[in-house]
Amino acid sequence: MSSIIDNFYNCLQTDKSLNAIVAEDAVLNVSYPINQIVGVKAIQSDYWLQFKSAFEHLERKAFIEFDSDYESDQWIAATGYFSGIFVNDFLGIPATGNLLYLRFTELVKINNNKISEYFIIFDFLDVMHQAGIYPLRKSLGHCGQILPPTTMDGLSPVEVNELQADGSEQLVLNMLEELSKFDGKSLLSMQLENYWHPDFMWYGPAGIGTTKGIKSFRERHQGPFVFSFPDRLVDHKACVVKKGNYVATGGWPHMHGTHSVGGWLGLPPTNKTLELRVIDIWRREGDLLKENWVGIDIIHMCKQMGLDIFALMKTSV
Repeated sequence: MSSIIDNFYNCLQTDKSLNAIVAEDAVLNVSYPINQIVGVKAIQSDYWLQFKSAFEHLERKAFIEFDSDYESDQWIAATGYFSGIFVNDFLGIPATGNLLYLRFTELVKINNNKISEYFIIFDFLDVMHQAGIYPLRKSLGHCGQILPPTTMDGLSPVEVNELQADGSEQLVLNMLEELSKFDGKSLLSMQLENYWHPDFMWYGPAGIGTTKGIKSFRERHQGPFVFSFPDRLVDHKACVVKKGNYVATGGWPHMHGTHSVGGWLGLPPTNKTLELRVIDIWRREGDLLKENWVGIDIIHMCKQMGLDIFALMKTSV
């Protein structure tokens, strides 16, 4: 069954009007360098043309998509890939002629049966990786295609009752509170074992990669990140979406932090305060979190640090 998001992209692919499913004053927030597009007319004309021009047979393939109400509005959380044949250059990234998977993570607000606000993080850094012109150091985690939920129920999460979703949300909120307890010295000051399954999967973006287990997560992502941004703070969320064992949150921006220590992505410190565009989707298993799909606009972070990834990419061609 097609969702309103599927219908949105079907309209864009076939040049049909969006007026029936997108609010006139809708705001679309896309990862750098596209950024914000305001109004259905601008979305219709400016958003998708460059995607259509670069990829043939472009198709959205979500493997997680669920919805719930938040502050009287309906929100949808989703993640997966767009797949297509990379036939023409895209954002300056040279075409390969081969199949390409464009990872996305998104939060979509529905008001009066129309899309009114849309946040989507594309992993453009992974597109560079697939094109063979990756400009940063190798990801510390596994770099490759992201898997759907182990339970294969991401498109139709089972919800026994509302208490189940509430319990999932509370587990996530407690875990995020635990992450704020970093003492600046030891990663063990955050007792992740109380919230994460021993085989926890963290599906990070290109530049960081995927990790399995708490030890690997600490070594390959958390350590370099929290020591580089010791004052990081989650200070805004657009929404919380929850259904059964699934929870999503994020924002634009979602976090702020000062890049005061080197190490993250192998980059030296800049002492600049950055805003982070982040979207997280978690799956609970029993009393612990088992899987986490994470979209981070890393190219936007690097731009704030004074590093133009697209310019750097051109020197790698």
